[in-house]
Amino acid sequence: MKTNRTIKSILYAQPMDMGGMPIRQPFPSHKAEQVDPFLLLHHADIKVPTHIDTKHAGVGPHPHRGFSPVSFIFKGGVHHRDSRGNNNIVYAGGTQWMNAGMGVIHSERPPEDIHEIGGRQELIQLWVNTPAKHKMDAPNYQPLTAEETPVVNSADQLTSVNVIAGELNGVKGPIKTLSPVNTFTATMKKGAKFFFEFSSTHNAFIYIMDGKVTVTGDGEVDDKYVAVFNNDGEGFELEALEDTQLFIGTGEPLNEPVASHGPFVMNSQTELMEAFRDYQVGKMGVLIEE
Repeated sequence: MKTNRTIKSILYAQPMDMGGMPIRQPFPSHKAEQVDPFLLLHHADIKVPTHIDTKHAGVGPHPHRGFSPVSFIFKGGVHHRDSRGNNNIVYAGGTQWMNAGMGVIHSERPPEDIHEIGGRQELIQLWVNTPAKHKMDAPNYQPLTAEETPVVNSADQLTSVNVIAGELNGVKGPIKTLSPVNTFTATMKKGAKFFFEFSSTHNAFIYIMDGKVTVTGDGEVDDKYVAVFNNDGEGFELEALEDTQLFIGTGEPLNEPVASHGPFVMNSQTELMEAFRDYQVGKMGVLIEE
C-alpha cells in the first residue's frame, strides 16, 4: 500500500504587479521561501494589448544566470529569443525550458499571431535551481510542443497528465534536467481520483490553477493555492471536487546555499557580484530582437 503524503503548508497565490504585468506568486512568500529545488512560481493570465506592437509587448531582454526559468504555456504562445541565437515560438500546451547556465539574455514576447488565436497569454513560470557544479555550464534551450509532450491518462479517462520532465507511471518526459525533477500539468474532471507517485526523497507541491481538489487523508486545496507536502510518503492521491486544472512539481532537494538577487541565483554573495559584473561587461552576450 502506497502511503499518501500529508500537507505541510498551503500558500495563497498573491496578486502582484511585475513591471506592469499582473501575475500571481504563491512562493516565495513569508510562509515559504522556496520548495527546494524550486525557487519561484508565477502564474500569469494576461489579455495582450492590441495597441502595442507584439515586438514591444511581454517581457523584454533581460539576463539570467544559475538556474532554469521555465515557461509552461496554457493559452496563446510565447516567442523566445536569446543571446545564444535561439529564436522560437511555442504555443498552448508547450513548454520553453531554458537553463541559463553561466549567463544568457532572453526575451519572452507574445507571438505575432496572438490576436488571431484569442489574444490571451496564460502561463506558469517556474524557476528551477541549478546544482552548484552546473551553474557555470553553457546555457541550454529546450522547446517542447504540445504534440511532443507525452500524456498519461487514467483508466476512466477522467484524469489527463502531461509529463514534461521526469517520469510518471513509466512514462518519461522529454526535457533533460540537471537534477532529478518532475514537472506535470494535469486536468481532472469532477469526481476523478489519481495517485501521483514519485521518489520519497523529493520535495513536492501542487498549484491549483482552476478548480478544487481533496488530498486523500488530509484536506482540500482551492483555486489559486499551492499545497506543499511533507516528505512522508511515495506520493499523493488527489480527488477533483470540481473540474480542475493543476500543476505538479517534485524534485530532489539540492540542500545548497542560495544567494539570489534579481535575475541571478548563485551560492554566495561573491558569485552574485561576479554575475552582475559579467553581465555589465557583456559576457552574457547581446540580444538584438529582429
